[in-house]
Amino acid sequence: MVLGNRGRSVTTALFGPLARLLVRAGVSPNVVTVLGTVATSATALWLLPTGNLVVGVPVVVVLVFADSVDGLMARERGTESAFGAYLDSTMDRVSDAAIFTALGLYLLWQDEQQWQGIGFALGMACVFFGMLVSYARARAEGLGISAKAGIAERADRLIFAGVAALAVGLGAPAVVLVLALGLLVLANIITVIQRSLVVYRASAETEPE
Repeated sequence: MVLGNRGRSVTTALFGPLARLLVRAGVSPNVVTVLGTVATSATALWLLPTGNLVVGVPVVVVLVFADSVDGLMARERGTESAFGAYLDSTMDRVSDAAIFTALGLYLLWQDEQQWQGIGFALGMACVFFGMLVSYARARAEGLGISAKAGIAERADRLIFAGVAALAVGLGAPAVVLVLALGLLVLANIITVIQRSLVVYRASAETEPE
């Protein structure tokens, strides 16, 4: 999937003017990072579990893409830092956990009994394996190895889940979201394996026989 790469170009075009405005106003990129995470997490946990998918999904998607504003601000100011990158990555994990927990809670609170337990479990599995995907990349980079490979980047996962949730909000059966979460769990596992293979091959090339 390549939505992540294309998404960065879209967000730069959409939110570049806002980033420049905030820079001129003297706002810190780190403040924007934290506030964006709070807004995304609170909106997801408020609207999605209560069934307001048609409103909640588009709002959450906009907030997720607006998350790029802090990075655009840092580049505009020429103040990109290790701490800023660390904070942004950490806050992304918080937002992701809130979104998939919210979707799991939505399924748990539905009347379709056969999907309640498995739907919530898959939502929590998306939280766990999504973090594992991010950890695999971070640990590889800590070893000096670039491990960006994989079929499920963050933007891919969020957009795929968002489309399924919106479809359910518009009248599709809840099983559509359950199946989407199941596919995301599988995609996350495959991505971890892909990144692990990248690290294995890279380490095999550098270690003496």
